Amino acid sequence: MNHPVQIPGTTIPHVVTPATLDAALQYIAEPNTRVVAGGTDLLVELDRGAHTDVNTLVDLTRLPGLDTIEETDGVITIGPLVTHNQCVASELLREKAAPLVQACWEVGSPQLRNRATVAGNIVTASPANDTLSPLIALDATVTLTSRRGSRTMALAKFHRGVRMTAIEPDELLTAISFPALDHRSEGVYLKLGLRRAQAISVVHLAVVCRFAEDRPTSGVLVEQARIALGSVGPTIVRATEAEKLLVDKPFEDEWIAEAAALAGAAVNPIDDLRATADYRRDLVTEMVGRALSALHDGDGILPEQPALLWGKSSGRWPSGSGYDAEHRQSTGIEATVNGSPVASPGAGETLLDWLRETGNTGVKEGCAEGECGSCTVHLDGMAVLSCLVPATRAHQADVVTIEGLAGLGADDNGVSDNSTGHNGESEALHPLQQAFVDCGAVQCGFCIPGLLMSGAKLLEEYPQPTDEQIKGGLSGNLCRCTGYYKVEDAVRVALRGADAERGEERA
Repeated sequence: MNHPVQIPGTTIPHVVTPATLDAALQYIAEPNTRVVAGGTDLLVELDRGAHTDVNTLVDLTRLPGLDTIEETDGVITIGPLVTHNQCVASELLREKAAPLVQACWEVGSPQLRNRATVAGNIVTASPANDTLSPLIALDATVTLTSRRGSRTMALAKFHRGVRMTAIEPDELLTAISFPALDHRSEGVYLKLGLRRAQAISVVHLAVVCRFAEDRPTSGVLVEQARIALGSVGPTIVRATEAEKLLVDKPFEDEWIAEAAALAGAAVNPIDDLRATADYRRDLVTEMVGRALSALHDGDGILPEQPALLWGKSSGRWPSGSGYDAEHRQSTGIEATVNGSPVASPGAGETLLDWLRETGNTGVKEGCAEGECGSCTVHLDGMAVLSCLVPATRAHQADVVTIEGLAGLGADDNGVSDNSTGHNGESEALHPLQQAFVDCGAVQCGFCIPGLLMSGAKLLEEYPQPTDEQIKGGLSGNLCRCTGYYKVEDAVRVALRGADAERGEERA
């Protein structure tokens, strides 16, 4: 009997990339189709042999106008293509939906957050998905659209069990909406994972309270409370008894402690590989208490300038009618790779496999599920995990791999300069590559390409990165050989080298 890793994955040889919502809905209405946006869950499932009944992927990432975050009459609406990193960067959400931003910041790694969407987190419907508890606490609704029309329903009713939702096969989630937090409302999100990054939640939760006064200081009355708990049941659980206790009570330590105890008593979690049921109950009590105390003390946990690995890009993918495409296994994917045009079939493959087949073997496969960062490349100016991107997404896109990094300087915008190098032919190393050599940061060569691609994009984004930004920017890259001290040193040395070069140019 074959081990699961020996079982061939599911290959879907037909990929359509519509440029209008109407066209997308028409494709989705056909049988045996599957939607892909971020693809960070779907491509892992395909690699594991799931979805054998699917013969067509509908890639939504080129649809215009679906990656917006807007507020109208006190209601915030998030489009279905909005990524987690777009939420992290949104000033509107930081001001009026902080728990959602905090949750998005906890998802995976920077490279994964550049592709993964909030809508995808909802539709996947795992109770461990980070954004679900804040959206429930914010009283979110979802809009589902098909050729038959649209309908809107509460997110709490959308989820019906583990990976079970109310969406119909021909429907697309087209909007996520919730009331904006006003000056009398505060919210916070907390998560416990087994490591600082790339961790599935053992428990996650969000608390949103409305107060009788602007500032939730000691003694102010609570007018409304919503406490949503994740990873403790098949769907997100509301701690309703704890919520009721807080209402019309002064916001003081005594009531905070009692509400936390009620929240812990309300859950009935399972034992699994990450934690026992008893441990999760204790965690809920402790974490609800900490969350309420954080609201009381006005503590925030958002980084002011997070490492997004966008470089100088806008963080939004190019879209519009010029990207309309259809690929089958014999259809060539036409892309610019390291400054040179490449055309090669690859429908049904990942971008990682397609790049390696077209000669860019510096891109490494470490885990094939977005955990290690070895396959990091730059796609249209942003760092992504190529093992979780359909190869067809490279059509009419610009891709930079480790082979093309030498053609980029620390001040470049992530797109190879044809005059300075193709496929690694430039003699001048990228400042970070040289710093890796000088600092002895090089190891076996398996993880180094991904670390360099992440670090280079970080230096482009923040020419003067802090230590926290360096750690955050490299958090999606796991090295098998050693710690990260030499790697972090190399980023600092590259920074100083780039500063020196700029000084010489000015002189």
